[in-house]
Amino acid sequence: MIKSEFATKIAEKTELTKAKGAEVVEAMLSTLIETLKAGEEVNFLGFGKFEVQTVKARQSRNPRTGEKIMVPEHKRVRFKVSKKLEVW
Repeated sequence: MIKSEFATKIAEKTELTKAKGAEVVEAMLSTLIETLKAGEEVNFLGFGKFEVQTVKARQSRNPRTGEKIMVPEHKRVRFKVSKKLEVW
């Protein structure tokens, strides 16, 4: 499912127009991104938790040339699924 399809489903379930459904999805995603950029976690009980993790710098190698390279420290978003969420 792509974002526009998701927005359409939200609009149907909330009896909003498709445009309003798209606004709701955009607002939710932008708020999620802003919160994660601020270093905070976002926890949806019964669904899962989004959090920012810092990955330490490490040495790796270029698979094409075999040359050793340093991968700098960086941040990534981690999603941990709630135990209550049963998809299958």
